[in-house]
Formats: sequence, C-alpha cells, structure tokens
Amino acid sequence: MTQINYEKGRIPGQESGIEIRHSLCDICSPGMHCGLDVFVKDGKILKVEGTEGFPINNGKLCTKGAGNRQYVYREDRILTPLKRVGERGEGKFEPISWDEALKLISEKFLQIRRDYGADKVAFYSGYSKHYRFMLRRLASVFGSQNYGTESSSCMTSGLMAWLIASGMPMGMNMPNAELVLGWGANGFHSRYPMIRNMYKNMEHGLKVITVDPRITPASQRLASLHLRPHLGTDGALALGIAHVLIEKDWVSHEYIQKYVHGFEEYREYVKAFTPERTYELTGVPAEDIYKAAEMIHEAHGICVPESSTLGHHRNGMQNYRAIMSLLIITGNVDVKGGQVPAPHSFMERNCGFETYEEEFMEERWPKDAPKAIGADRFPLWYELRKDMQANALADNILKQDENSVRAILALGMNYRMFTEDAKYIEAIKKLDMFVDVDLFLTDTAKYADIVLPACTSLERETFMPYAGGQVWMTKKAIEPLGEAKPDTEIISLLAQYMDLDDDLLKGGYDACLKHILRDLPVTLEEMKASEKPLKLPDIKPYVFGTMNEKGWPTPTGKLELYSELIAAHPEWGLDPLPTYTEPYNPDPEKYPFRLCAGARIPNALHSRLHDVPWERSLLPEPSVEMSMEDAERLGIELGDDVEIFTNIGSLTFKAIPTATVMPGDVFIYHGYREKDINSILDGTNLDPYSGFPAYRSAYCGLRRCA
Repeated sequence: MTQINYEKGRIPGQESGIEIRHSLCDICSPGMHCGLDVFVKDGKILKVEGTEGFPINNGKLCTKGAGNRQYVYREDRILTPLKRVGERGEGKFEPISWDEALKLISEKFLQIRRDYGADKVAFYSGYSKHYRFMLRRLASVFGSQNYGTESSSCMTSGLMAWLIASGMPMGMNMPNAELVLGWGANGFHSRYPMIRNMYKNMEHGLKVITVDPRITPASQRLASLHLRPHLGTDGALALGIAHVLIEKDWVSHEYIQKYVHGFEEYREYVKAFTPERTYELTGVPAEDIYKAAEMIHEAHGICVPESSTLGHHRNGMQNYRAIMSLLIITGNVDVKGGQVPAPHSFMERNCGFETYEEEFMEERWPKDAPKAIGADRFPLWYELRKDMQANALADNILKQDENSVRAILALGMNYRMFTEDAKYIEAIKKLDMFVDVDLFLTDTAKYADIVLPACTSLERETFMPYAGGQVWMTKKAIEPLGEAKPDTEIISLLAQYMDLDDDLLKGGYDACLKHILRDLPVTLEEMKASEKPLKLPDIKPYVFGTMNEKGWPTPTGKLELYSELIAAHPEWGLDPLPTYTEPYNPDPEKYPFRLCAGARIPNALHSRLHDVPWERSLLPEPSVEMSMEDAERLGIELGDDVEIFTNIGSLTFKAIPTATVMPGDVFIYHGYREKDINSILDGTNLDPYSGFPAYRSAYCGLRRCA
C-alpha cells in the first residue's frame, strides 16, 4: 500500500499539522478581494487556494492571487520602523522603535501645523484601500483638506461622469441585459469574475460589443462585434454611434421627454459626427458604426462595465459622458438590464445596504480650511470629490511658496504611478518630513524620513462587504511578520500620539467600524465568529424605475446630457455637453506613434508584483508591443532593442511585434522600475475635468536601436 505523505502533499489534518485558515486577497481593488484558503503549518503559509462558494471568486484565483505566499514573504518586507540615516533615495535606514517613530512623526506634524497651518500636511493613500475611511477622517480632524488617493488616476473619472449625469453612482444590471458595451473592459486580465458572469449570461442570449484598439481575449472570446478605435477617440466613436441612432430614429422619445434634460442641445452637437467623419477621427469603419447602432437598437437592456482605462486620456471624462449618453437616449438607465443606481455601501462598493461610512468621513471635514490642492486647476474634481487631486501635488510642493505642502503621510504611495514622475522625487526631497507606510522598501519608501511596516491582508482582520448584502470580518491567517502593524492601527496610534480631538479614531479600527455599521442586523462580533461571509437578512432588491419616477439628484431632477452644474460655472471653461477633443500631440511629425502606457497584463498590477518571482517570470523584461506592419517597415524583429522617445525623454524596450496591435499604435506595460514608462510621459497632459493623466493616448517616436 502506498504511504501518504500528508505534509509533502500539503494535505490539512492532524497527520500533517496543516490547517486551512480563511482570509482574502487584497492585491488588487476592493471590487475583487477574493476569498483565500490559506494552508498554514507552524505559523507559516505553505500555499493558498481560492475559497469554494466565496461571493467573488467561488474557488478560483487569478495569477496575482495565486502568488500571495511569495508576496507575503518577499525579501524586501519591512519588519521594523525605520529612520533615514543617509540622503533621501539612498535607502540607508536604521531600525527604531514604534514609540520613537510615532513621537517623531507626531511632533513634526504638530509643529508644522502650529507654524504654517494644518493644510501644509498632506495625507495620501495608495494601495490597499481598506483603511481609507479612517485616513480621510484623520486628515480632517488634523485640519487639512489635503487628503488624496491613487483614485486621482483610477475609476473616479467614470464616477464623476455619472455624478454629473445622474447625481449618483451607477452600475450594471447585467443578469437581465441583452447587450453589454464592453468599452475598454478586458476582464480576462483585470476583472475575471465579470467574465465568468458574462459567459453565464451569454448562454441566455447576452451579446457583447467589445471596444478596444487591441485584439484581446475579451474581443476574441466574447464579442459579437469588435470596434477598434484609435487610442483616445472613444468619445468620438460614441458620438458617431449616437448620430446614427438619432438619424435612424432609434432613440426612446417617450423616455427622453420624461426623464432626460438637454437632448435638443445634444442632438444638435452630434449632427457633425457622421459615420464618415467618425471613421476619419477614430479609424472605425462606417459599416461597423452602423452595426453597433443597430445592435443597440435591437437590444432590450444595455449596460456598460466600469473601466478605469476610459478615464486615462486628456478627454477621458468627456469620453465617459459620451458613452453613457448612448444608454440615456435609448432609455437604458434605471430599467431592467440597463445601468441602475448603485449607491455605495462601503469603500465605494454597492452591496445592497446602507452604512454610515460617508457620514464618518464627512462630519469632521474642515470646510473652512484652505481648499485642497488642485481645487483651482480642476474645479469640477473638487466640486464633486472635495479631495486633493494628487496629480497636482508635485507642482504645489515645487513652487516652494506660502501654499506649498511641507509634509506628507503616505500609505502605500508609488511615485511611479504619476506621469513625468521625476518631479515627484524632486518634490519629496523638498519636504520637511515624508512618512511612508508600506509592506516593502519600495523606491518611494527609500525617500522617506520614517518608514513604518504594514501588514498584508493575511496578517490582519479586515471588514469586507460583498454584493447582495454579505458582510465578513476576516481573521489573521498568520501573525504579522516582524513588528508590522495593520494600517488602521497605525492611523489610530497617530491620532493618539498627536492627541487629536476624536475618540473614535483613538479607539481604533473596531470602534470606528461599530460606529459605521451600527444599524446592521449583525454585530461585528458575529462577523468575527463566522468563517465565511454572512448574508444580511431582508435585503430587498432595487425596484427598477424608482429614481426615474422619484427624480434624480441633479439640478433638473432628470438625467442630464447637458450639465447644469457645469453650465452654472462658465469660469471653469468646461463644456456642459459631452463634447469631443482630440488627444494632445506636441509634434505630430516627430511623434507619429500613439502610445498606450499601462495596458493590463494578467500577472501584474502597477509595480506591486514585479518583484514576486512567479509573476515576474511571465514577462521578465520591459517590452513594447507594436504591429507587424510597423515592425517590418522599421526592420524590427522579436527581442530587438527599441527606443521610445517623447517630448520628455527616451527609454529602450524589448520589441514584441504582434498581430493584435494596429499600425501606428504601441503598447507598453508599466511598473518596471528599470524602464519606467511614466517617467517620459508629459506631466502637464491632464484632463481638465478630472485631472487624470493621458496614460493611454500619449504620443511618441520609435526606432530600432543600432
């Protein structure tokens, strides 16, 4: 009989001493946070698997989640508080105690507040996001409006577009949809649970239009029609489709008359976007534009997935508005199978129940303090978010005037996410104090005066809500490595050491959660006692049409194609209609190639996973994808060194000629510190509506290296 080696087989049980502990992966956004089965022996993680029956992933993991063990045990984990002893950027630190670190930070922040004002300290959140409600309140109680996040470049542009149109967040009712407009949505690489749901619904007749310049797994496996516009021309394509819908009288006149504001102005504007002109602007053939309009006309129930990529253009938010307008004029908002209200429950996720998170963050907001950084340059952003626009932070510091920030508390900051990011290093060097909280000694952390070690999601308790009224409080799968602490505990400790006027923050994570979740029918203790998410009782599904009949929280009470909020502020210089402007090219002759920086790959998220061996092995070298035609014309072969140059600088990458890319386009994957594509993107090329950078519609030159 074969002898079973339980330990070698990593089989849990008494024979092996291995047990399974349940946790979650928070490497990517809170929209995922998939369930993990963590195999633990003697306090060490042996492997992770997906949790069967979990609301998001149902036993599956993407390549990123599968690398959690290597992620937790990376060699550059920070295990103790560190104090800088060398020059900023050298990475020379000495270990110090938590007490010493917290005293140094608190004394310096309080001194800056006394001498220069609370607004001279900025508070910034990168990844992860579970603590943000506490960090925002910390900034407010301290007295500063200068709280900002990586959402200055992610997701929020689309949210702003819906806030302008409807006054509230919106989401998909995909189970009842007949058509999904997959605009810039490649879920195989960035949102795989959505793909699973699409496959399921396709069995019942769901059709998909994929809109993406590249051939992607989504366009190959899901799409009935694939539209391939030039980078940054999505808005023109949407307006061209709208032209056909209106010309063919394929719009819902009754719906428009009852629920829509600004249709006449909108109709007049889209007259110029004939299929022929739209083809000239976008490269999408006129017959495909007609076909897309016909599919929209024939479908009952159309929705659009949220896609952060659509905001990454100088015209990004207006592109979003133009796409959303297709749903509005065809009567596909607040109807079965369409785009429906999705009010936030927690962490900007719609889970079917209400909490006091917004109140918790807003009730102490210092309305009389100086306005947040970026408020003057991006007034619509400030009007809708009240946050600092982090893409304006470096310029604020580099001015070195009476309005410049003098200190930053950053949690998970990655300066490489900003365009022309060398400015952020120069800005950090000018600060009186820079504090970074992170898991690893990142390139950003090396510039900090104090570095504080944080926990991964497997080393802490985390509250997570899920769609359909499910809630969970995870347990620690392992004890924190070294002296690492949860981000939430660090925030609470800083509130204590600075003796801020806030008993909730001083009381810690649990106290804040109990306050926010106080009306839920289950307690925090009951959540902690459960091994898996609990379903809240009596969660009632949304009744379609409620907001259409009740009236939307917009100036007109209707869905607005013409924004009265924007129209009321002509000094902003913004357009009330979803108008189209072409991407910015400083010199078309010198920079003839359209450049997309940051296209998703399945093994990475920004730069967080390039130092995880499993993930790095899937694409070891920084690479540029280009069309086969361009490669042949320029004498470039697979693996050749290729120089990419912009008006900011140049870098070399390994060439990958591919049939998935159109001539004239180049795609570069970001996050490689040795070839940081964001470092040569123009930091002034920002969307005036949202402040978002034009990562995905920049321009460059390209040549084969000798």
